[in-house]
Amino acid sequence: MADREIVLDTETTGFEPHEGDRIVEIGAVELIGKMPTGRTYHQYINPMRSMPEGAFGIHGIGPDLLAVPRDPKPGEVILKDKPLFADIAQDFVDFVGDSVMVIHNAAFDMKFLNAELGWLNRPLLPMAQSLDTLAIARRRFPGSPASLDALCRRFGIDNTNRTLHGALLDSEILAEVYLELIGGRQPGMELKAVSNNNSSGADEDWRPSRRADPLPSRISEKEAAAHAKFIDSLGDDALWKTLN
Repeated sequence: MADREIVLDTETTGFEPHEGDRIVEIGAVELIGKMPTGRTYHQYINPMRSMPEGAFGIHGIGPDLLAVPRDPKPGEVILKDKPLFADIAQDFVDFVGDSVMVIHNAAFDMKFLNAELGWLNRPLLPMAQSLDTLAIARRRFPGSPASLDALCRRFGIDNTNRTLHGALLDSEILAEVYLELIGGRQPGMELKAVSNNNSSGADEDWRPSRRADPLPSRISEKEAAAHAKFIDSLGDDALWKTLN
């Protein structure tokens, strides 16, 4: 589906898959026509390794895999009973399909996803299939903070539930940020019917019409005369005269 996009986020054990770090969570939200459909993908993954304290402090996932084991706190996720990436790879690939993946700092998540797929000798996801909202934010607001939290503050998006990073919650928040980054829920400024069963009776091809009685000019006679005098002073070859 051409207008289908997948807003995606991952959580990991660290920063470098080729130094032994693995994905521990994937969250994704489906958009069609830039609008969430309610369809999501969410999966915790057993990385088959310990969870570094630094990573645990970011996302709070996997206390049973910490180098120093301890009892989990309420709400913390236990990973030892979760599937391996090999067990969920096909479901994940099927969910994404050939849709564009909207990711904040796409190079990081794509690096991990393709490392996991590569270890299974599966086809890799093309980098061209991803859209980096971090790059979009930096182009739109050069020199300003471009983290997900900073963009939520800029756009007035509620992220009070984001006390820890979580892949599904972050992808849901990123979907809202993405829509703002590209100009809001109607980025092309087109008026679209809500559905084929539009109860308002609005015409999908509605266009504004001219006023029957044009609004009166706000320019005074004195201002108009001064403008005409200035244009005359420009000479016959003035660009203004060729356009009017």
